[in-house]
Amino acid sequence: MQHVKVPDDRIGVLIGRGGETMREIEERAEVRLDIDSESGNVRIEMVGDPVTALKGPDIVKAIGRGFAPEDALELLEDEMMMFEIIDIDAAARNKNDLRRQKGRLIGEDGRTRELMEELTGASVAIYGSTLGVIGGPQQVEAVREAAEMILDGAPHGSVYSFLERKRNELKHKGMEYHQYHG
Repeated sequence: MQHVKVPDDRIGVLIGRGGETMREIEERAEVRLDIDSESGNVRIEMVGDPVTALKGPDIVKAIGRGFAPEDALELLEDEMMMFEIIDIDAAARNKNDLRRQKGRLIGEDGRTRELMEELTGASVAIYGSTLGVIGGPQQVEAVREAAEMILDGAPHGSVYSFLERKRNELKHKGMEYHQYHG
């Protein structure tokens, strides 16, 4: 059994219309969710295959960190799929710096976040003071490195070049390269 705290404004997304999303997570991840919509606490109990059920907490955390349920459920598509959170707040000196860092990660009109997705094939969500990534190990690593470069003040152009190189390396190595979303 695990416990995950979900922000108030994401509880509705986790539950879904008429409990639809919650039921889909329970069925596909083989877990039982007990959601306290007052506190945001979610108890996750494994009820089926333990390997599948281990993805349950990450699916709940991913939805809590701004991912659409269908993106979070991608974690079940492949055992290599993983979810990672990068704490933007840890790299910020104060609230204004946090806002600036978040803005740099999102980019003008969301372009930087979109390019991270397009060039790595991972899903990326920026919510509150975190950047979340869903993808295979190399995809998640590439996004993490790119995010760290941006947080360290690297010019966006260098980060985009880095991501292009990573994409080409993945293709060149003959790695299974998927675009996991639209």
